[in-house]
Amino acid sequence: QVQLVESGGGLVQAGGSLRLSCVVSGRTFSMYGMGWSRQAPGKERELVAAIHWNGDTTYYADSVKGRLTISRDNAKNTVYLQMNSLKSEDTAVYYCASPLKPYYYSEKQTDFGVWGQGTQVIVSS
Repeated sequence: QVQLVESGGGLVQAGGSLRLSCVVSGRTFSMYGMGWSRQAPGKERELVAAIHWNGDTTYYADSVKGRLTISRDNAKNTVYLQMNSLKSEDTAVYYCASPLKPYYYSEKQTDFGVWGQGTQVIVSS
């Protein structure tokens, strides 16, 4: 059974940084695209970053370009989200996600069918 377990969330001041991690088990990690989504109170979940299974291609939502960086370590079955220059509007629950199918890369929220439990990020202004 596949599991995605996030960590690294917390409370940070505006302008600060956080690094989220997501460890994946139960599947061959290197065969799957990965992504990070977030959901703020009262808003729909949105995909903010995605990465190809080989790590060569990435996607970022316009709202986070230049501030968030997605990366992966296939040897550690882990995907990361480095978050810099954080703003109050980045406050949300952040979810690690993956498509159901191997060798499938997508930049669309609706293509991600496997989710972690989420980690809370709060940015104070």
